[in-house]
Amino acid sequence: MSCNYTHPRNILVATLQRLYDYGMTTTSGGNLSIKDDDGNIWITPGGIDKGSLKPDDIVKVTPEGEIIGKHRPSCELPFHTAVYTLRKDVRAVLHAHSPALVAFSLVGRCPDPSLVPGCREACGKVAFSRYDIPGSRSLGEIIAAEFEKGADSVMMENHGAVMCGATIAEAFTRFESLDYVARIQINASGLGDLLHPQGEPKRTVWPEFEPISASPYECEMRDSIINFRARAYRQKLLFTGNAFLSARLADDDFIVTPTNFDPMDMNAADMVRIVNGKREAGKIPSSGSAFCREIYRRCGWVNAIIMTRPPNAMAFASTGTRMDSRTIPESYIQLRDIPLVSSAEYFNDPLKVVDRITPATPVLMVENCGVISCGKTLIEAFDRLEVSEFTAKCILLAGRIGTLKPITQEQVDEIVEAFSLPKA
Repeated sequence: MSCNYTHPRNILVATLQRLYDYGMTTTSGGNLSIKDDDGNIWITPGGIDKGSLKPDDIVKVTPEGEIIGKHRPSCELPFHTAVYTLRKDVRAVLHAHSPALVAFSLVGRCPDPSLVPGCREACGKVAFSRYDIPGSRSLGEIIAAEFEKGADSVMMENHGAVMCGATIAEAFTRFESLDYVARIQINASGLGDLLHPQGEPKRTVWPEFEPISASPYECEMRDSIINFRARAYRQKLLFTGNAFLSARLADDDFIVTPTNFDPMDMNAADMVRIVNGKREAGKIPSSGSAFCREIYRRCGWVNAIIMTRPPNAMAFASTGTRMDSRTIPESYIQLRDIPLVSSAEYFNDPLKVVDRITPATPVLMVENCGVISCGKTLIEAFDRLEVSEFTAKCILLAGRIGTLKPITQEQVDEIVEAFSLPKA
């Protein structure tokens, strides 16, 4: 077990900056805390700009209640303290006001984490607490009572959400995951009834091998995946959870992201190489690695694969609604017609799903699971992923102002001919 040598002040500032940059809190909203081994609570200050917070702005509260710092602590200190008192396993508390979670709090509902594989595990037990005055002792008691019952994530009536964890990273993952499924549900409203995954990802047991060296090409591909990973996260095409990015190196030789990677905290060395069915020693590849291997083996034209769960496209995937890519010519050129695959088929008969991937169908949508984008290069696979989310958003927006009028079959035929696209 390795020690964390980063000071709680720096961890809190970095986490709050991530929340703020991602639009999950506002300048004055949100508060985070960490309890250290000596029982001190390090907490964000009240009334300070969250967009420019610095380590020396963080406040220390001793077990005796002494406040040390140049600012007053967040007014929500009472519920942080109450949670730590009742849950000895909790060492971090996070509270923020993402628009999607606030929307659910306003209608008295909890988002459904079971819509997306892996989200229920990430969010833990989700509860709902009744309203009380922010910063009051009674609010602290209400929230702490839900955590004492075993909740890991608590929706706060007319307020937002609060998460706990053994670390601030775990609390953040819970918040981000619950916010993510909330956005999917909101986007999906009006498309149809919500579906639930029919199965679970199957884990492959990979024998290990010890790599001797890495070629310049492998190093380049690792760096490229790291760059696209960061780009996808900035554009909200990717969140913490089950997703993967992969690139072929040679025959039966590829690299893939590790299982459950943090899209903001991954470097080139974290990538996992798989050669002839063996994984790089000491690393656990994505649960989608066996699926990637079959695509590379059966589709010689594919050199890169990306699977993520962008929230607009997931509105279609989570309702089993076919997404019509015949919107603007650019969308059809990149995406072609997108097959919709059931989650049961994806989990139980993956080879049949692989057979759906062709040069004329480079993108698949899997119910509840996301978008699979293939390309001759990483940039092509990423572009298709990006265009998928763009197209989904355009369709959802169009539905608010009128009836979608897709381009005709005759126009599609003209596009295929003009751009020499592979024929289906």
